[in-house]
Amino acid sequence: MKIYTGRGDQGKTSLFSGERVGKDLPRVAVYGTLDELNSVLGIALSFSRNQKVREVLLSLQHKLFQAGADMATTSAQKRPVDRIKESDWRSLETLIDELQEELPPLKDFILPGGSSGAAFVHLARVVCRRAERQWVALMKVDQDMNSELLIYLNRLSDLFFVLARYENVLEGGKEEIWQKED
Repeated sequence: MKIYTGRGDQGKTSLFSGERVGKDLPRVAVYGTLDELNSVLGIALSFSRNQKVREVLLSLQHKLFQAGADMATTSAQKRPVDRIKESDWRSLETLIDELQEELPPLKDFILPGGSSGAAFVHLARVVCRRAERQWVALMKVDQDMNSELLIYLNRLSDLFFVLARYENVLEGGKEEIWQKED
């Protein structure tokens, strides 16, 4: 099977249903950002040495493929897709709580960075926030959206913040406190 088809040469792509739409469609932008986020997780995964963090990142990569398919799906579509649901974001909350128990309390704003793995997880956090903002903008013009996905993205960015801190603790990365300049 060839990777190139030529079907996208005129600025069109296919939704999960097979419907052809412009590549500049806001829905396409959101699932493109989810694809970008998945790639950033791949980089973070390549830098992380902790098995637990690696397992979490790999699991999230699989879930992001599901989220991308969810974004590429409209409710009128006949082809079934495994949608993001409440149990998905609830499991993120559970993981956040578990990881936070192993972290020192946060009393100040911290700057993104520390170990390489943590820095890339921080990058994943801001890419996730961008996907969330794009989703909200899309919701204003396209009500045919899975609202559970928005909640999932919100919790996911929270998880990335906690996971970056966790990675820093494990790898001895320093959390740099934000210093207000006078």
